[in-house]
Amino acid sequence: MKTELARLALILLLSLSTVPGYPTPAISAKTGPHTLEVIALEARQDLRTLRLNFPLDPLLAEGGKVYFLVERKYLQAIQEFGYSFTLETARFEQTGEKLLRPGTKIQGGLNGAYHSYLELGAELKSLAASYPDLARLYVPGKSLENRNIYALKISDHPGQSEDEPGIALLGGHHAREWISVEVPLLIGRYLLENYEREARVRDIVNSAEIWIVPLVNPDGLEYSILNYRLWRKNRRLNGDGSYGVDLNRNYSYQWAYDDLGSSPVPSSAVFRGAGPLSEPETEAVRNLFQNHRIQSAISYHSFSQLILYPWGYLDQPAEDESLLQSLAEDMAGLISQVNGRVYQTGRASALLYLTNGDFADWAYGFFRTLAFTIELPPVDLLQGGFLNSESDIDLIFRENLPAALYLIERTIASYSGSAARLSPFLRRELEKDDESMVIKRPGAAFRGKESR
Repeated sequence: MKTELARLALILLLSLSTVPGYPTPAISAKTGPHTLEVIALEARQDLRTLRLNFPLDPLLAEGGKVYFLVERKYLQAIQEFGYSFTLETARFEQTGEKLLRPGTKIQGGLNGAYHSYLELGAELKSLAASYPDLARLYVPGKSLENRNIYALKISDHPGQSEDEPGIALLGGHHAREWISVEVPLLIGRYLLENYEREARVRDIVNSAEIWIVPLVNPDGLEYSILNYRLWRKNRRLNGDGSYGVDLNRNYSYQWAYDDLGSSPVPSSAVFRGAGPLSEPETEAVRNLFQNHRIQSAISYHSFSQLILYPWGYLDQPAEDESLLQSLAEDMAGLISQVNGRVYQTGRASALLYLTNGDFADWAYGFFRTLAFTIELPPVDLLQGGFLNSESDIDLIFRENLPAALYLIERTIASYSGSAARLSPFLRRELEKDDESMVIKRPGAAFRGKESR
């Protein structure tokens, strides 16, 4: 019952975030963390009317409550309008600038044990240098602020393109979801460090091309670390003066299908961008998929403890729903055996809420990639929400490792050559419409280069 209430609240939250013509506030250079508060309202209140009268930024829903970011100057007016709420800002922030969960031990710097962009780059370069026969670091694209989007290729011949299945593990689409960066990075490190000592790992690496893309949104992550912990989008300066495009609404498959699964309003938390693949960050992912055979993929997010699969843009089963469901259930079972945590599984549109222009639908729709979205722990706000403790990093990685290895092995076992599983959309759509969407933008012809 609690899960169903949370799902209904999330659906309500997302629908409220896309009210046509009424923008939600963005955290811009003129709006910082000290002018904002987090408030919680009971979901049974008339939140639609509230949203029509006040600029609220939907944050999350949990336990029958919906949480919003709001400028402090609106608090009294909201009360006078007849709404009751509780201030929850202290639950998201520590005193001072270290905006991690209360009781967290900081190892150094604002981000502690979590990787910043520079730290991640150094780690990936170190792994590539330490394992030159197994790893090669590429840059399929750059961010708006000219940061590298790194892709670490792990294979027994990383400098060659072999007729082997490709698996992509991605993280960091949303800036505030720091744990989503760590999980794919640690899986990549595990494969390299255990190649010599574990036959299972050796068989996996020898039979596949594994792409680790830990940070799709480097600009947003840096802003989350240095300026505002709860920042979500990239750092696009929009025409209305707000900032950010939701990169997980910017992919070209069913982009802008409706205004429920994404928003046309630039300051919305789920703003889809001015056009499909308008952002260089999503174009970098597109470059990777167009130039390599990717049969399966996981996009890591937080939080909710869910394993989701297409479709997200409408509540209808995908052609491979039975296979997607079976794989998701198997992965959830493997996860639960580690720490006992339960990840629910299901079609994204049915289990969570409608999304259009998201990565999983795009990867499956264009390439027939078996694509999953894994929402990492915790399951609710009371256990930390976006603000995982540093001590959670290894635990969450350990429980997700068996699921990732399983998906890679299943992908290898079902692979039947380079012509396998190509979607009919690939030629009709990608080679025609998709190319024209980005061809005039600087760097559009960039196909990725090796990082030294």
